[in-house]
Amino acid sequence: MNPGGALARGTAKPPGTPVDQPYARRAAVASMVGAVFEWYDFYLYGMATALVFNKVFFSALDSTTGVLAAFATYAVGFVARPLGAVLAGQIADRHGRRRVLILSLVTMGVVTTLVGALPTYRQVGVAAPTALVFLRLLQGVAAGAEQGGAAVFMIEHSGARRRGRWGSLATSGAGLGLLFASGAFFLLQHFVSTADILAGAWRIPFLVSPVLIIVGLIIRTTVPEPEVFERTQEMSATSTNVIGDLFGNHRRQLALGVGLRISQTTASYFYTVFSVYYVGVVLGKASSVGSASVAISSALSLVSAPFWGVVSDRAGRRGWYLFGAIGGALFIAPFFLLVDTRSPVLIGLGVVFGLNVFHDAMSAPQPAWISELFPTAVRGSGVGMSYQIGAVLGGGILPLVGAFLLMAGSGRPWLIVAYFVALSVPTVIAACLAPETGARTFEQLEPVKV
Repeated sequence: MNPGGALARGTAKPPGTPVDQPYARRAAVASMVGAVFEWYDFYLYGMATALVFNKVFFSALDSTTGVLAAFATYAVGFVARPLGAVLAGQIADRHGRRRVLILSLVTMGVVTTLVGALPTYRQVGVAAPTALVFLRLLQGVAAGAEQGGAAVFMIEHSGARRRGRWGSLATSGAGLGLLFASGAFFLLQHFVSTADILAGAWRIPFLVSPVLIIVGLIIRTTVPEPEVFERTQEMSATSTNVIGDLFGNHRRQLALGVGLRISQTTASYFYTVFSVYYVGVVLGKASSVGSASVAISSALSLVSAPFWGVVSDRAGRRGWYLFGAIGGALFIAPFFLLVDTRSPVLIGLGVVFGLNVFHDAMSAPQPAWISELFPTAVRGSGVGMSYQIGAVLGGGILPLVGAFLLMAGSGRPWLIVAYFVALSVPTVIAACLAPETGARTFEQLEPVKV
């Protein structure tokens, strides 16, 4: 061991320094840009699921069953995400955070490109949806590795009282990736006929992925490991059983992290995936109002997410997180009323309020708050598992469950409203129980008592 090694390299600061660390901005840019490109890939699949895949890969099924089958393949990716979190957590906590970010980015880019090159059901029969499900599983593994890994990498490069601000850029990056994905499908719907989209134009947004991934890799390889991680590695033995340590000694933190995640991811995938489908049902299958509304909201998240991140640094995590969870639950019924007016302006306002006000009030401080719950030795695994278990319980199955509940309710959305509200309850409980940690340095969080 070499306790002075990090200082000798000129990257360490005295413990407790409450300002940004030397690479905070570069880490934020690296994490954000990588998130932009990776979540472009992931959301692209979600948008295509809502608009195209039921007709391209499940054309042998009737329209209702085809929609459910398409959303089922979407849910499959979320089932795989905890596996990605486990694998990535082991690598991140034992060998370094940056390695995870590079592996996840490459995997996501390759998978997305292959989705764009897949033959359709009409060309190869059942092999097409089978290959789609397999690629979706791999995409889920990559997303499970990326999301927690990027959050930890960014937060560990930040100083106390700045972690909410820098961590919020992960939300902005995901929002920008969603903007690109929803914008791509909006342009397709606006300028290309439905027949041409189904004939192959839907592939175009998928096949540009390699260019984006190369740019992300160049940026991510320029930032070193966080110094708090290097200090921990140099001053203590590396655990060979990180997952055992996490479940044996940090179960309460993990439960809180999962709880904080459920309502946020429910809101995220409700507005970005299911609402696009619902708007299409109300206004007509070819309507681009849903994807346009999501694109506008994604652009606004470049401002709204940093705002909520700064608010959480100055006023605390809990109060505003509760505002997002409770407000989002109360707003879901008015959202459906707005959509049912069939007014594009009111639909757009509904999406903006749902995402930029209530969702971003949770998602912006989330990377910081969940990261602050875990000590450095298990932070990669703890944050990754919190993110992905919460994603499975919340947003991962919501489009599928939502489509089923919409059909069970004879086209009326009130069963979905009840389901959404129920998923908000665990987040409200977790936010009430989780400690306020924003003002503490990482040294003071070793370990945090909850």
